[in-house]
Amino acid sequence: MVDTPTHKTTEKWVDASTWLPSHVPVSLLSTNGNTAEFDATEGRKYPEPPPESLLTAYRKMVVGRRFDEQATALARQGRLAVHPSSLGQEACQVGASLALRDTDWLFPTYRDCVALVSRGIDPVEALTLLRGDGHCGYDPGRHRTAPQCTPLATHAAHAVGLAHGERLGGADTVALALVGDGATSEGDFHEALNLAGVLKAPVVFLVQNNGYAISVPLSEQCAAPSLAYKGVGYGVRSEQVDGNDAAAVLAVLTTAVEDARAGGGPWLVEAHTYRMGPHTSADDPSRYRAAAEADHWRGRDPIARLESALRGRGLLTDEDVKTTAAEAEAYAADVRERLSLDPELDPAALFDHVFASPTPQLTDQQAQLHTELEGR
Repeated sequence: MVDTPTHKTTEKWVDASTWLPSHVPVSLLSTNGNTAEFDATEGRKYPEPPPESLLTAYRKMVVGRRFDEQATALARQGRLAVHPSSLGQEACQVGASLALRDTDWLFPTYRDCVALVSRGIDPVEALTLLRGDGHCGYDPGRHRTAPQCTPLATHAAHAVGLAHGERLGGADTVALALVGDGATSEGDFHEALNLAGVLKAPVVFLVQNNGYAISVPLSEQCAAPSLAYKGVGYGVRSEQVDGNDAAAVLAVLTTAVEDARAGGGPWLVEAHTYRMGPHTSADDPSRYRAAAEADHWRGRDPIARLESALRGRGLLTDEDVKTTAAEAEAYAADVRERLSLDPELDPAALFDHVFASPTPQLTDQQAQLHTELEGR
């Protein structure tokens, strides 16, 4: 008689309510900049960022928007191949940058140039991908920022792997992956959430839900009450936030990042925002959304909202606003001037960063190219 093996299982009952997002998006500022009437009993309570953080966020948002507008103009002039504007999403982009330490890692998408420049990356280097000069114009290791990801959600698993690897090495690094609402429909996104939950990796996923995956509205992508609810099925703590409220975005992301750093596991944060411009400079949004919808969201402009709050608290004066606007204009002028010059490209750079140690075949191809270039 053959013994039938028995499997002992240990059932672990977890209070899943601790992973669920607030019933309504977290908000700290009303649309006119006053303190919002957010009921903390509806979810977790988040402390408002200190005044100096809000002032920094305001300055970076103003500079970031002017940079984004300049990049859009350069695309129309043919200086960039294309530009995916983040107009209206500045609170998310800047909030993500400010919530991280310099030692943390950011994993951006093609729409996140404002997050890149907010992190201190040279604006021309940030636009290299969109200009077509190279796959990545900045040094990822130096800036702790992965190359911008164009395929939807493929970088989400990379963020999990890096965060887990850093922790195994004894570092307290957190990785933050920026994704759009369209990316949450991709298998890579769900695989990354599952892996992050299993490993309890110190990673934060920020979904910038701007309402559309190119022209497909969210209602045709997902039937869940909120994208934030996608986290609970993978054991990932989740939250939803008003993505046009810079104070709330910064408060929630800072909490998520520091909790992940302390061993609390991964977070999924959905930021409700709106893409006020086209999907890219080659898109016409009037073909798939009503003008009244865009007008409604312009009334929730994240920069005007934060400016109103800072003015109401006596933290921002007319002179401060003028100074910040002048800084933004000078920043845009520098980008315009440098991108008006033709790039200096080296064909031999084709072989850079392919392998840490080039293969014999690659070395032969490199030598062949040098011979051809010398014979021109």
